[in-house]
Amino acid sequence: MNLSALDFVIFIGYCVLIIVIGILVSREKKGHTKNSTDYFLASKALPWWAIGASLIASNISAEQFIGMSGSGFAIGLGIASYEFMAAITLLLVAKYFLPIYIKEGIFTMPQFLKLRYDDRIRTSLAIFWIMLYIFVNLTTVLYLSALALSVVLDISTIQAMIGLAAVAVAYSIYGGLKAVAWTDVVQVIFLVLGGMITTVLALDAVSGGNGAIAGFSQLLEQVPQKFDMILDESNPFYKDLPGMTVLFGGMWIANISYWGFNQYIIQRALAAKSVKEVQWGLSFAAFLKLLIPLVVVLPGIAAFALDANISRYDEAYPWLLSNIVPTGIKGLAFAALIAAALSSLSSMMNSTATIFTLDIYKAHLKPDANEKQLVTVGRLVSLVAIIIACIVAEPLLGGEEQIFQFIQKYTGYVSPGIMVLFVFGLFWKKTTSNAALATAIASVPFSIIVDLVFPAMPFLDQMGVVFLLLTTLIIVYSLFENKVKGTVPENYVRIEKHLFKTDTIFNVAAMFIVLVTAAIYIIFW
Repeated sequence: MNLSALDFVIFIGYCVLIIVIGILVSREKKGHTKNSTDYFLASKALPWWAIGASLIASNISAEQFIGMSGSGFAIGLGIASYEFMAAITLLLVAKYFLPIYIKEGIFTMPQFLKLRYDDRIRTSLAIFWIMLYIFVNLTTVLYLSALALSVVLDISTIQAMIGLAAVAVAYSIYGGLKAVAWTDVVQVIFLVLGGMITTVLALDAVSGGNGAIAGFSQLLEQVPQKFDMILDESNPFYKDLPGMTVLFGGMWIANISYWGFNQYIIQRALAAKSVKEVQWGLSFAAFLKLLIPLVVVLPGIAAFALDANISRYDEAYPWLLSNIVPTGIKGLAFAALIAAALSSLSSMMNSTATIFTLDIYKAHLKPDANEKQLVTVGRLVSLVAIIIACIVAEPLLGGEEQIFQFIQKYTGYVSPGIMVLFVFGLFWKKTTSNAALATAIASVPFSIIVDLVFPAMPFLDQMGVVFLLLTTLIIVYSLFENKVKGTVPENYVRIEKHLFKTDTIFNVAAMFIVLVTAAIYIIFW
């Protein structure tokens, strides 16, 4: 695909705009030196709409635009369950998890584990998350985005990754979360509008120029199998989305683990002005989540109906950009894709730096580090993380057919353990530190064993089995320790009655989102 001069101007102009905005919002008032709260939590001053926009911009990256469109091409609308279930999960996190986090005054998820359990859990999970962000999250976003960028600009994947990394570094490393969050507000606008334009044009192409609505109707008639939200066992992709498990099984574990206990997601919420602001922000993000399948899944289905000439599923979205989007709009559509990549890259870099700086460097390497040193270390870690991701991305992911499914499966090895640690840490005062450590250690081995013993079992079902095993482990171990010691741990979370109260605006928004989600499943059952 070749961009016209106008497309190039739009695309390059967008990159320059993001860098300029990131630098401008990063400036501090005269006489104020940026401290760790400024750098890692945006001075705790984010309003609800910035939180919601930043959450979606950080979440929707190339793995959705390219990876989920590829899964839309292969599987169909069913893959959108990850988005629809996420909308409900965001409401649960807003009501039941974040009020506790904000009450405890934490900066990082490992810090909560230290407060609830001990430093062993904090350090081991901190190291794990750093490795996950660098070798899974950063690498997949870089690689999938570079895949599209290389097709558009006719450059190598390595060159494309270096270019993306350079832009992300240019605006995010200096300003920290403040630069990331405020540029995300701009990026989510480009992401949604630019993505919608591609969807409308793809549907119009399906209808032969009779409009997007006619194109959608034709999709329903031409490829009805691509609109099954719940797959049956005869479907060749049943192992990826195993029927009712989507609604009542392992997908909840994946979603709650991601949205409730994930540093680069929760970090935005921790930067809120108040609990009310964060709950409004998450309900806004939940609403946007309902729109995302229109942007990232429908194009893949349209590409399938158009008999896209591709060699692998993840080429569906780049094929649309190349063959369907006209000159003058390609730059905007491509800017939407790059917006998704840049927002996720900058978010992951910042969260990796936050965990390393506060949970490794300050906690163990230099406890007396001053604010200036913490900010400097954070910037250096961000830079090192993106450099490592550039080096390992292609060797790790070059042979994968559906990278979105690759991400879900291998993060699923740890999601059940993380969920058990946090849910029992938050809501069961009898949970002991030793039981939590045993659960953390057992998480990956249990997942591997279940995978080996039941290789034909869908990975979402495997996650459910592992969750039950780990739940049994943490309960039995904790009760045994409590009986031996004769007491329960003193560092349990004190939950007050008023903590989970929500206002009318949040309640109305939550009801609307639940009803819309239910309607979607009823219509496309």
